[in-house]
Formats: sequence, C-alpha cells, structure tokens
Amino acid sequence: MDDLQSAEESAFIAEEVERIVESSIETHLKDQAHDETKVARWIDSICETCMQDLADLGKPFKYVITCAIMQKNGAGLHTANSSYWDTVSDGCVTVKWPGDKSKEQNKTLYCIVSVYGLQF
Repeated sequence: MDDLQSAEESAFIAEEVERIVESSIETHLKDQAHDETKVARWIDSICETCMQDLADLGKPFKYVITCAIMQKNGAGLHTANSSYWDTVSDGCVTVKWPGDKSKEQNKTLYCIVSVYGLQF
C-alpha cells in the first residue's frame, strides 16, 4: 500500500497540472484585452506562476513550460510537440484558454500553455 501511495505522490498527474495552468492563466488574463505591449510580461508571469506552483508540489520532476498568447483576429495557429521519453513516468499537458467549453470567453486573445514533466 505504501508503494502505491508513494508512486501516486511522485506521478505526473495531468488533471493536477491542468488546474495549476488554468488558475495561472485566469489570474493573469481573465479581464485583460489584448495589448501587444503587455504580452511579454503576461507570458513571463504565467510561466513563473506555473513553475512555482509545480515546484511547490514537491514531485521529482524537471519541468519545461511554453506559453503563447495570440490576438484573436481570425488568423489560424497550428502547433505541435514531440517527445522521446519514458511514457510511464513523464507527461505533457497543453491548455488552450479560453477553452471551447469555458464559461469565460475572452474576445481579444488566446493563450496556449504546454507543460512537460520529466521525472528524475
């Protein structure tokens, strides 16, 4: 039983990471309109907040976080990622904000955050 609990405590849990990312994005962008002069600061703040909250989990992971903020103007955006890792212990989560089913809709910007967790 202790082994199972220990394994769960050190696992990459996608739902837990998603909550952290969504909370960070909401904190920094919820009532914001797109402003090119603020985008770099928002990206830095979102990444720093996510990294701190993930580190506070105390799990044995190295994290890589990417963030993109794009103005809603009808242009398309395509992204992809690829990883060669341990599929049992490592993981990746990508959050698009606002989500398709989100009650909160921002009419001026999109945000996409990806978090990669690599167990050490």
